[in-house]
Parts: sequence; structure tokens; C-alpha cells
Amino acid sequence: MYHSVTPLSLENAWLAVPDRLRTVGWWQLANYATLPTQSEEFISALEQTMLGNGEVELFEITADQGALACVAMCRTPGPLGRWHMLGDEELFEPFDALVRDAAAAQALAERLAAEARPIEFARLPDNSPLIPALRAAMRGRGLMHVGPAMASPYIVLDEGWYDPLLRLSSRRRSDFRRARKRAAEAGAVEFVTHQPTPREFDALYDQAVAVEARSWKLAAGSALAADRAKRAFFRRYLTAASAKGQCRISFMHIGGEAVAMHLAVVWDGRYWLYKIGFDEAYARCSPGNQLMLHTIGEAAQAGLCGYEMMGESESWISDLWTRDEHPRVRVRTYPYSAQGLAALAEDGGQWVQGRVQEKVSSRLLGLARRRTLAA
Repeated sequence: MYHSVTPLSLENAWLAVPDRLRTVGWWQLANYATLPTQSEEFISALEQTMLGNGEVELFEITADQGALACVAMCRTPGPLGRWHMLGDEELFEPFDALVRDAAAAQALAERLAAEARPIEFARLPDNSPLIPALRAAMRGRGLMHVGPAMASPYIVLDEGWYDPLLRLSSRRRSDFRRARKRAAEAGAVEFVTHQPTPREFDALYDQAVAVEARSWKLAAGSALAADRAKRAFFRRYLTAASAKGQCRISFMHIGGEAVAMHLAVVWDGRYWLYKIGFDEAYARCSPGNQLMLHTIGEAAQAGLCGYEMMGESESWISDLWTRDEHPRVRVRTYPYSAQGLAALAEDGGQWVQGRVQEKVSSRLLGLARRRTLAA
């Protein structure tokens, strides 16, 4: 039997979030989660802090034994607004629906495919059971497109990572040793990881936010100090994680001053890194990479099986730490409806425009190279 919770105004959503999640039976599906972003704490904190104008709905499949599948969706305002998974546009972290099995995924997909509005999932795991289920459910109802999205780097931890320095090339090891020497010349070097209680959390969190603010991220607007909603989200989410003993806040200190920070959770036997930052005044000491080196080794020694970097693949990660990635995909549906056709036209126009820009740029680059060779 399908049950859909009545959409709730975002103006008073925070008043009813716990009851709504209990109604959905989120806790009943907790053991089927593959990502910490599927947790009740994550979704509840997100809904209470970061959502702007829009309509929120929790799609749920239930039976006599309880909840079988659920996913939280948000619809952007306007007559042509799309449904997207809660958090996709706000955080761009990998997300997925919660499902017990393939049959539950198919039932959820059937309900989603019945929507007249288009649906978008920005960063689904490429092995999500929702993908084949939704592809089958859309037959005769509309079109579906699956394309690549930003992958998530990770490290498989074992005893060989107890001292991560030994996993690096001789040149990289020399770089780290020189950076550590420069740090020691500036003051005593110390690394510390806190597993805060909710009572201890705020002071440590504020310290981490202050460290990140002393970097290029503040001017770019991506620092927590520059984003009130995101700062409130991580405060609420990580406070809830602290109550479960999952939160980790790590620092590198030089001369007693915090110069690098990590915000992370330990979940499902792995270390999940959400935010990193360092004080640019100490850039010559490579505090960000020094703290990464320390927390990777610490996670391995604690018996964790993986080190998950929740953002996206970047050159500094693949060059130094790992080239292993979890593939992610973007899934879009275009139902045979006015809204679906409008979304298809919009996305198609953007694709054509992008292709034209690529060709123009390629031709201009080729012309510039020919002129350079002829000069």
C-alpha cells in the first residue's frame, strides 16, 4: 500500500519534522542505508535549516510489516517546477532513496513515475536499485536520461595505511617532511581528534568554522562562516551525530593555534569527511594535507575499513591520495506531460548551447595555435 505524507509548508516544517519522519518509518529503514546522507539526522537537519521556497513531500511505500521504501523530495516553485531529492541542490552530496529490496524500489519508482512533473536526482550511486526500477517504471510514461555526475573519491583502509606516509612516493614523503619541519620551526605541532558530546560540540564547531574562515573559501563564499544556512545545517546535523558518538572534529595545532580542521562522521565502519579547511597564513606548512595524513592513519588504526571524501574528485586528491572513486550519475525523468515536455526542451536547449560553445572554443583555440606557429 502506498502512503504519501501531505505536503507541509516550509514556514512551519521544523515544527513537525520529527513526527513526519516517524510517520514515514525512517528508523525502520535505517539498516538499509548505504550513505550517511540517508540518515534521519541528516534529512531532518537539512529540512530545518537549508530549504528555501518550495514544497516538500516524503514519498513512502508501506505494508503490514512497516515502511518498505521512502525518499524525501522537494519541488521548486512555479508551474514548471521539478521534483528533486532533498539536499541535491542545497549540498550536492551523494544521496539515494531508502529501500528494503528490489521489489520495494520498483514500487517506489512506480509512484515517482506517476508524477506529472519531471524528477531529477543529481548524484545517485551508479548501482542504486532505484535506477533500473525507475527506467522500467517510465516505459510508456515518458523519457529518462542517465548521465555521469561527479564521482566521490575514497580509500580502502587496511594495515598498510597505519602510516600513510609510507604509501606515498619518495618525493611526496620528502615534501611532507619539509612541510612538517617548517611547521615545527613555527611552534610545537599537535594533532587532535575530538569525539564531542552534544554539550562539547558548539565550542569545537565554532573553532573549526573560524579556522576555515582564514582561507580563500571565505572570499569565494564557500566557507561556513559565509553561509549562514549551511553553517546552521552542519551545526544541527553534527550535534545529532555527536549524540550517537559519530561526530569527529579534528585539528592541527602549531604553537597552540589551530591551523587546520576536519568535520567528519564515523558511520558504517568508515570515516566520512564533510568539510576541510586551513589557515592560509600557514600554507607553507601544508596544514590541510598534514591533517589529512594524520586522520587517514588514525582511521586505519581505529579499524575503520574506508575513508570517504564526500565532495568530488579533484586533482590534489588523485595526485596525492587516491584515484579510487565511487561513480555517481544524474538521473532525469521527462513524463509525457506539459511539465515534462517543457523540462525536456529546456535541458535540450542547454545541451545544444553547451555543444555550440565547446565547438566555438575549440575553433578559436585552433586558430590561435595556427597563428602562433605562423608567427
